Amino acid sequence: MLTCPHPPPITLVMDPHDDVTHTRAALAAHDPAHGRITVHPTPGTNSTLALAYDILAALGKPVPLTGYRTLDTQPAWTLCAAWILALPITSLTVLRTHLLSPRALTELLTLRTRTGLHLAMVCHKHHSTALERTLRHTDHFLADAEATLSLRKDNDTEEPPATPAHPSQHWINLPSLTPLNCAYTSNHCACRAPAPHVSRHDQRRITQRLHAATAHPHLAAKLATACFAAATMPQLSGVRIADIAIDGTTLTLHDRTQPYDPYVTHRVPHWAQVFLRAAAYTHYLTTARRSDFLFTDPLGCTSLPPLTDFAEDCRLRPPQPPPAKRRKNARPTPPPPTVWPRCTPTPPADARRWFFSGSASGLQ
Repeated sequence: MLTCPHPPPITLVMDPHDDVTHTRAALAAHDPAHGRITVHPTPGTNSTLALAYDILAALGKPVPLTGYRTLDTQPAWTLCAAWILALPITSLTVLRTHLLSPRALTELLTLRTRTGLHLAMVCHKHHSTALERTLRHTDHFLADAEATLSLRKDNDTEEPPATPAHPSQHWINLPSLTPLNCAYTSNHCACRAPAPHVSRHDQRRITQRLHAATAHPHLAAKLATACFAAATMPQLSGVRIADIAIDGTTLTLHDRTQPYDPYVTHRVPHWAQVFLRAAAYTHYLTTARRSDFLFTDPLGCTSLPPLTDFAEDCRLRPPQPPPAKRRKNARPTPPPPTVWPRCTPTPPADARRWFFSGSASGLQ
């Protein structure tokens, strides 16, 4: 299990008069691109699952989560930790902590221990018995809201592009997605894609769509890899935790059609690294087994869409055949379904001999 042995002390911010100016300042300091998020818990509930969803929403993820048992809180809190580590987020401010249940407060402390972030807990009363009991044996210090909850501006040399609330829904046609449905690639495969190249403008749009489309890191990471590596389904299914660099900068794919070099290492572009890191952290936080497959969910999700359906939800697809010519004055027709090239080419004879003779045991 991944933990931080010495997280920074908690800042307990006292705002006994519940000054709206302080609350607005804390919300204005929310800036995930610079490692800061502020969470205003959903009013009217002290559910720990609701608090986890509030944190995921602050990270820009869609909630509620799908595919898990309704009352199971572990997946949501694990995904919070994975995304916080991957982005990375270094500071979390939680407002109205005097209204949280002891269990919710304990989950916040566990999140701090798993990620090592700086946690600021804002109490809008003179005192809170639950807070005092929870922090009794935890390293923390008191701070005044007037001095702490102020707008902060980093001296960054370059401001990152703002992420729109609703990314553009125009289709992005990516040649690198052409071989996705092939059984495997070879020199004889008509679906073999050219060397992947994604423009900076498309990189920005793909990143926005993947962040906004799912909170499941392994699903976003799998599609991101298909976009930058022109990988097939079998190649993606064979990637293990050990095949990715710790910092997410390189990824090794297994290609059984190459008899002498079955391992192909790709340099992961910067825009895709966060998704691969989040997928890896999910495994580290859950099982810590480097032999696990990277693009599977160790939390046991059961109802996610196929990768091609997810790609279409993100408005990503391979280049399509030219549209049929419309007759003049013809009634408008719905757009045709997306064409995903699919073929099962026969690998070269030497590759078949290599793979089926037992020499491919290194892939296991």
